[in-house]
Amino acid sequence: MSPAAQGVLVLVTTVLVLLTGAPVAFALGAVGVAFLVLFQGTDSLRVAAETLYSGLNDFTLVSIPMFIMMGAAIGSSPAGKDLYIALDRWLYRVPGGLVISNIGACALFAALTGSSPATCAAIGKMGIPEMRARGYPDEVATGSICAGGTLGILIPPSITFILYGIATETSIGRLFLAGVLPGLLLTGLFMLWTLAYIWYKGFRAYEAGFRFTWREKLESIPKVAPFLVIVIGVMYVLYGGIATPSEAAGVGAALCVLLAVVIYRMWSPTAWWQILRSTTRESVMILMIIATAVLFGYMLTSLYITQTLAQSIADAQLNRWVLMGLINVFLLVCGCFIPPAGIILMTAPILLPIITAAGFDPVWFGVIVTINMEIGLITPPVGLNLFVVNAIAPDVPTKTVLWGSVPYVMMMIVGIIIMSIFPSIATWLPDHLMGVAIGPK
Repeated sequence: MSPAAQGVLVLVTTVLVLLTGAPVAFALGAVGVAFLVLFQGTDSLRVAAETLYSGLNDFTLVSIPMFIMMGAAIGSSPAGKDLYIALDRWLYRVPGGLVISNIGACALFAALTGSSPATCAAIGKMGIPEMRARGYPDEVATGSICAGGTLGILIPPSITFILYGIATETSIGRLFLAGVLPGLLLTGLFMLWTLAYIWYKGFRAYEAGFRFTWREKLESIPKVAPFLVIVIGVMYVLYGGIATPSEAAGVGAALCVLLAVVIYRMWSPTAWWQILRSTTRESVMILMIIATAVLFGYMLTSLYITQTLAQSIADAQLNRWVLMGLINVFLLVCGCFIPPAGIILMTAPILLPIITAAGFDPVWFGVIVTINMEIGLITPPVGLNLFVVNAIAPDVPTKTVLWGSVPYVMMMIVGIIIMSIFPSIATWLPDHLMGVAIGPK
C-alpha cells in the first residue's frame, strides 16, 4: 500500500475512533499502535514504550501542571466575581457597559488562569444572571461569555501555546509574547461589536441618573490587584531572563495558592482537595495526550505519511495564501470535533514544515492556530464553552447560545484576516523584547 493510501486509511480510522467518544489520549495511542503493528509487524511494539517515555521526557512540561494549578487556585476562589464587580463599577456608564465589563473581565481572568472553560465558568456564573436580570437579550448575555471565555487560551500564560511550543520546538516565551497583542485585538473586536449592537438596540444596564461613588469604585480593587500583580510578575521574570517558563510557573502557582488562602480564607481541606484534584486530572489528561500524540506522530513518520503529504503540497505549488486558507479551513473543521490539545499535538508537527516552506513565521502561525482553536470552543458538537454556558443557564436554548456566539466567531475570523495583512501584530512584541528570530517571516 502506498504512503498516500496509508494516510487516507489512518485519517478515516482516527476520525471514526474519535467520533466514538473515546478519550483523545487513548484514541491516538490505539490508532498509533494498531497501524504500527499492521504495517511493520509486532516488532515495532518495542519502540512504543520508549516513544511514549520520550514524549514526556522534557523539563518544559513541568510548567503545564504549574500553570494549571495557578488557574485552579484562582478559579476556585471568588476572584472572578470580584473582577467582574470591579470592572462593572468602572465601566457602568459605557453603552452596554455590563457586557463590556464581562468581556474585559474574561480577558483579565484569562491572563490569570490560561483556561477557556475556567474563564467562561468564573465570569459567566456572575455575569449571565446579572445581564439577563438587567434586560439584556439572552443571546447577548450567553454569546459574549462564550466568546470572552475563549480568550483563556490566547492571552498568556496559555497551555495551548506551551503545547504548540513543545510540538514544534518553538520558543514558549516568544509564543506568550506573541499572544498579547492579538488577545487585545480580539478583546477590542468583541467590545466593538457589542458596543455597536447595544447602541443599535438602545439597552441600558442602569437608570440614566445612576452613579457609583468613588469609594465604591476604589473598594472593588484591593482583592483583585494582587492576582494581577502576580501575572505581571510572572511575565516579567519570564521575559526578563530571570527564570525559565517552568520556574516562573512554579513560583506563580505557589503565590496564587497563597493569595487564595490569605485573601479568600480558603483554609478548609475541601477547598484544597478541589484545587489539587482539578490540577491533577487536567494535568494527567494533557500529559497523556502529549505522550500518545508523540507515538501517533512517530507512526505517521515511520510510514512516510507526513513526508508524502508535505511533498504533495510542495509539488502542487499553491499560492501561499491559498495554502494558508486551506489550512485554516482544515483547523476549523478539526476544532468542531477534537479538543485543542489533541489538534495541536497531532497537526502542528505535520503543518510546521509546510508553513515554513511557504515562508510563514512559526510564531505567527502559532497564534493563528490558537484563534482557530478558540472558534472550535464555541462551535458544536464539541464546543466546551457551549456546555459551560448551558450549565450556567440551562433554561436558555442551545440554539439561542449558538446564534449569540456567531457574531463573535465572525470577529475572530476578522482578527485572523487582520493578522494576515499585518503579521507584525503577533511578531512585533517578541521581536522587540527578545530580538528578531532567525527564520522565515
